[in-house]
Amino acid sequence: MTEIAQRRWPSRLVPRTRKSQRRLYQAAALVVALAFVPVTAVRAYASPYQRSAASVPYEPVAIVFGAGAPGGKPTPYLARRLDVALDLYRRGKVTVVLVTGDNSRPDYDEPTVMRDYLVNHGVPAARIVRDFAGFDTWASCARAKKIFGVDHATLVTQDFHLPRALLLCRAAGIDGYGVADTGESVDGENELVHDSAREVLAGIKAWGQAAFQPDPVLGKKETSVTTALAAARAAGSRSHAGSASGS
Repeated sequence: MTEIAQRRWPSRLVPRTRKSQRRLYQAAALVVALAFVPVTAVRAYASPYQRSAASVPYEPVAIVFGAGAPGGKPTPYLARRLDVALDLYRRGKVTVVLVTGDNSRPDYDEPTVMRDYLVNHGVPAARIVRDFAGFDTWASCARAKKIFGVDHATLVTQDFHLPRALLLCRAAGIDGYGVADTGESVDGENELVHDSAREVLAGIKAWGQAAFQPDPVLGKKETSVTTALAAARAAGSRSHAGSASGS
């Protein structure tokens, strides 16, 4: 291609008339608007199920979604999710915490990092259950239902992620509510833009997963959530009986 042709080539891509330019702008605006339809619909669907830590009804289980644990430490986003779960536990709004994340490599273990954080902040290890194959939101929701037998839960994540988590968990058969970390972006405006753009694409993916419900990595069913809840009830009964006899 000659130098003259190289200079002329980009100009051929630009509409030359005002009418064609207007059509191009209208088409671009339509594409952008359509891209936001799925994520907007996700937020509208999930809105009735979002609560604050103070107002959320009691649910037996809190599900906390992983958000990275490089070097064996939770990312700031993940630590803030865990802090919300701590608040719920201390308020008596949940009894057991199911931490779900990625353990696809021997040297990377999100659920154990999450459990250790909660234990170090006062939650008994017996009240925490780990799901090692929560590789994405749908996998975490579907496994909570199919593997751990969770029917009702309070979901814990960031506010930009919570609507999608509610859509997918309810599609998986889990009733309940969601409580979000509503703090500011960890790294400022650039991360907010990145998160918003990611949620547009994730909204499209979420509707597809909710509709077709692909099978995640499953495995044998576990009774760990049921066992933890039963132990908590038994401990509560013993405590109540002890208080009654002492009085």
